[in-house]
Amino acid sequence: MESSDAFETWAADAIARRWPGARVEKIDSLRGDLSTRRFWRARIAAPPSSGAPRTAIVVDLGPDDLPRYVRALNLLPAPPVEPPWINVHRFFTSIGLPVPALYASAVDRRALLVEDVGELPLADAARQPAADVADLFRLAVEQLFRIHVEGSRAIDGRCVARRIDYDGRLFEWELKEFRTIGLAAVAPGASEASIAPELKSLAEMLNNYPRVLSHRDYHGQNLYLQDGARIRIIDFQDALMAPAAQDLAVLLTTRDTGAVVTPAIEQRILDFYYTGLIRRDTANLSAGEFTTSYRLCVVQHALKMIGRFEMFERSGKRGYAGYIPHARAQALRMMKELPQLFPKLSAALANRQDRA
Repeated sequence: MESSDAFETWAADAIARRWPGARVEKIDSLRGDLSTRRFWRARIAAPPSSGAPRTAIVVDLGPDDLPRYVRALNLLPAPPVEPPWINVHRFFTSIGLPVPALYASAVDRRALLVEDVGELPLADAARQPAADVADLFRLAVEQLFRIHVEGSRAIDGRCVARRIDYDGRLFEWELKEFRTIGLAAVAPGASEASIAPELKSLAEMLNNYPRVLSHRDYHGQNLYLQDGARIRIIDFQDALMAPAAQDLAVLLTTRDTGAVVTPAIEQRILDFYYTGLIRRDTANLSAGEFTTSYRLCVVQHALKMIGRFEMFERSGKRGYAGYIPHARAQALRMMKELPQLFPKLSAALANRQDRA
C-alpha cells in the first residue's frame, strides 16, 4: 500500500493536468467506513477559466478488486480486467445514474480522482428537524427504479455486476457470522444447531426470487443529498444481480434507520416502489409475494449485520455494537409477520430459548 504522501503527490499532479493552472491548497484525510479503501478531500485553488471544482475526492482503491465473498465463493471465475469501481461507474454513467464524475485514474497505483458530492448523507438529512423523511426516501427509490428497471434492461456481460449473482450460497455464507458469532451476542445460551436449518431455509427462499441489477449497499451513508432534492450515489463497486427487495431492505432498515423510518413511512415507500413497478410494467411478483420477499431480505440483512457488527467489535473496531439491538429488533419485527417460517430463530432472538 502506497503512503498517504504518495497519493497526495499523485493527486496534485492529476489536478494540475486536468485543470491547467489549478493547484492543491490543502488535502485532508476523510474517515472511511469498513473497507480497505482510503479517501482524502483535496481543496483546489484555480483561475475561474480553468473550470476546476473547489474540491475533489482522492481515492485509494485498496489492495483487493473483489470483496471477500466473491473470492471465497468463486462468484467471478475470471478476474476483472479493470477495477470494478471503474467498470460499474462506466455502466452506471451510461444509464444516467447520478454517480460522481471520474476526473482521473491511475490503475497501476490504485488511485482515483473523483467528484466531491458533498457532506450531507441522506441518513443525516433525514434526521434534521424539518426533514420530510418519506420524501427523502422517495428520492432514493426514484434512483432505484433507474438501477433495477433501466439498469437490468441495459446490462450485459461487459459490466462485472452482470456476472455476479446474489444467490443462495452467498445469502447462506453471509449468515455464517451470525450463526457462529452473532447468535451468542443476542441470544446467550441459544443452540446454534437448532437455528441452522431455518437459516438454510431463509437462504434457499431468497435464492428463488427474480434478480435485478442491485447496488447492494444502498443505504443512507452511501447516498448524498445536494441542493435539497438531488441524490448522489457512491460506493457502488460491489453491484451485482440480486432480488429487488434487497436494496430496499438495506435502504429502509440498515443500522439505526428505524429511528427515522417508522413502519408507516416504510409501508408508504414500499407501496411507492411496487406501484412504480406496475406503472413500468415490470412487476414480476404479486403484491403479497413482493412483501414477503422484502420481509425475508430484512431478516437476512439484519442477521448478517448482527454477526458483522459483533465481529467488528471483537476485532477492535469500536462503535458498531450499538447497532446490534436495532438489527435484532428489525429481524424480530419481520419474523412476527412470518411466524410459520422461523419459530426457533424468532424464539432465540426474543430470548425464549426454552421454547426453541
